[in-house]
Amino acid sequence: MRTLDCRGLSCPQPVVMLHQALASDASSPLDVIVDNEASVENVSRAARKKGFAVEAKDEGDGAVRLELRK
Repeated sequence: MRTLDCRGLSCPQPVVMLHQALASDASSPLDVIVDNEASVENVSRAARKKGFAVEAKDEGDGAVRLELRK
């Protein structure tokens, strides 16, 4: 399982990191951890455009884990 920890980053950085991760492997499951609502929305939208299903899970510390699955 791959995980991108994007806590503390503002958009567009999490989306750029997502695109870089998907460029190297676009089919494996990926978790992206973000800590602001704009990143939740933007990363989710970008992942869906790439054909991923997205499930958001509250991490309990203000962060959200976005689970991306094909």
